[in-house]
Amino acid sequence: MLNNPLEFEKPIADLDDYVAELKRLANDPNARQDAVGRGIDIEGEIAKLEQRRTEMMRQIFANLTPWNEVQIARHPQRPYTLDYIKLIFDDFMELHGDRINADDAAIVGGLARFYGESVMVVGHQKGREIKERALRNNGSARPAGFRKALRLMKLAEKFNKPIFAFIDTTAAMSDPMAEEEGISRAIAYNLQEMVMLRVPIVVVVTGEGGSGGALGIAVGDRILMLEHAVYSVIPPESCAAILTAFGRDKARAAEAADALKLTARHALELGVVDEVLREPLGGAHLNAAETAATVKQAMARHMSALGKLAPDALVQLRYEKFRNMGAWYDATALIKTQLAAEPTSGA
Repeated sequence: MLNNPLEFEKPIADLDDYVAELKRLANDPNARQDAVGRGIDIEGEIAKLEQRRTEMMRQIFANLTPWNEVQIARHPQRPYTLDYIKLIFDDFMELHGDRINADDAAIVGGLARFYGESVMVVGHQKGREIKERALRNNGSARPAGFRKALRLMKLAEKFNKPIFAFIDTTAAMSDPMAEEEGISRAIAYNLQEMVMLRVPIVVVVTGEGGSGGALGIAVGDRILMLEHAVYSVIPPESCAAILTAFGRDKARAAEAADALKLTARHALELGVVDEVLREPLGGAHLNAAETAATVKQAMARHMSALGKLAPDALVQLRYEKFRNMGAWYDATALIKTQLAAEPTSGA
């Protein structure tokens, strides 16, 4: 049964309600006897409806729009970084503070064991309840959060420990205080330093990969992305509110989502991520344990390959990876060059 169904999931939720009512009748002796008297097979009807539900889910989730993907990525029950840490790692010990002025709860991190190996884990953490959401600023980090993350990654480099990063944020904090504290510099400095870290880095986009808020801890050797996660330079609402193409109307966020090419499929096609990881039918929030098992297996596979590379090779390949993102060519110029290189006929 769906919890907090999204708008496009309402037909599935209606079926769930009907099935629940039939199950209630099946457990009521009087109702069951009445159904038998009428020749109604309650269990058979339940089985048919559950099969219909599965078919409906497959059809709906095979035809999601980019805006639907954004809604799933933001689902309040979707697993967050601390959920994945609990399901994937052992002996996690959280470390706090940027060693300058604050401990930003929007980013969590610490030491843990992954298949017995000591590793460093960092990630965005959204909150579920109102108090926690306020504490963690819904995963939108301030400069102290990025400084904390880099401090932990530098510690990992010092002691030769691989790094895992979990990405799930709408964007970095952008209020006047964050600007005064140097949010842009903090993100830029993280990009500069992460690309030079001499230990393997595996990044997983689990929910929202929003702008610099995501990229500030997402410079990795391998970037994995869950099937219903999104990765974008700007949230759709902000895009629609800023660009005249959408009338500067926040309500046109769904149109902006289409234009932003922010789905996992688009990210893979554009070379922004290395692998898209399948989620359970209906999304990661319906089976966090299964999702975590998929993520763990993929992380282990990629980390095993990266562990065979020398530090210098890691740094060089990481640099080239990000340097080549967004590369393009002028088709007209290419055709002219090819034509010029062809031998002319003797006629």
